[in-house]
Parts: sequence; C-alpha cells; structure tokens
Amino acid sequence: MADAVPEIRALVERSTRRPAVVAISGPVGSGKSTLAARLSPCIIQTDAYLPDYHTLPEHERDLPEHADLCLLAAHIDQLRSTHAARIPIWSFHSHQREGWQDLRLTGKLIVVEGIHAFDERLSAHVDLTVLVEASREKRWARWQALELSGTRGWGVEKARAYFESVAEPTFHARADLYLERASIVVINE
Repeated sequence: MADAVPEIRALVERSTRRPAVVAISGPVGSGKSTLAARLSPCIIQTDAYLPDYHTLPEHERDLPEHADLCLLAAHIDQLRSTHAARIPIWSFHSHQREGWQDLRLTGKLIVVEGIHAFDERLSAHVDLTVLVEASREKRWARWQALELSGTRGWGVEKARAYFESVAEPTFHARADLYLERASIVVINE
C-alpha cells in the first residue's frame, strides 16, 4: 500500500484537469479509506450518498441504483469549480443521513472513496481510478476490528451477517467491471 501513494501522486500530476479527482473502490475492508487518507484531506465517501437503510429491504441497501450518485457527481463539480461543497453526513450508527457538512478543497486532489466510486454516473468526473484488493479474511478482520471498537455500532454478529449477505455480494456482482475500469490495482494484504 505504501508504494501506491507516490505512484498515484505521480499519475495525478500528469492530469490536465485541476484539481484532479481520484476514485478509489474495492470491497469492504480492503483499505480504501486508509489509502484515501494518505492521498488527500479532501475526501468524499460514496457511503454518504447511500439511502436511509430503513427505506429499503436489507439486500438492496448498498446497491448503487439506490445511492444518490448524481448528487455526488454534482458535488465533485462544485469542488472543482468553487473549491467547496455541502455534502451529506451518513451515520453508521443510525444508518441514515443525519445532516450536511461543508467540505473544502485544500490542495490539488479530490478523492472519491467507496464501493461505488467507479459507477458510470461518476466516470466523467474522475481522472484516475484505483482498485484496492485484499483477501476476504483480511477484510473481515478489519471490519470486525471496527465493530469491536464501536466505530460502526452494529456489533460483530450483525456485521458478519451483513458482510456475508449484502456487502460481499453487492461488490462482487460488479467486481469484474470495476477491475476493467481500474487504472491501478493495489494489493493491501
């Protein structure tokens, strides 16, 4: 993972658009958020554009067609043009939007991070795509650690069931397409 940061920065420097936008995707627990934080303080998480979970059946909650990715695309454009956007706050404890926050561009790089960062509705707004991969065991261990720390609020048992029945199938249904769209693949074991 550490080797990826300078390589990504070098590729971004070659981008003709300023500020540049890097999309980071991968399955849950792969290390998307960690890589995003190492690249830029200006991060938009696709999770912030998820629907309120109580409005949908569990197996549909993370599907890209229910996420407000058109609004995310508009926010990317706002950040590029005005260097500020008001983005949603999505809570992993209540599993719904809980307000809005101001995001300001500080630097030359916007990172869009999340499972659906390679979605077609975002592709025209992105300069570089990075897919982060890790073994299923590593990814689950990372999510379990988050649950044990209280960061996510579900508890290990419920998180494991969601990992198996929703998160994994949602990503893997699009994994081949996302791999095809990736400019760089980072292995994070």
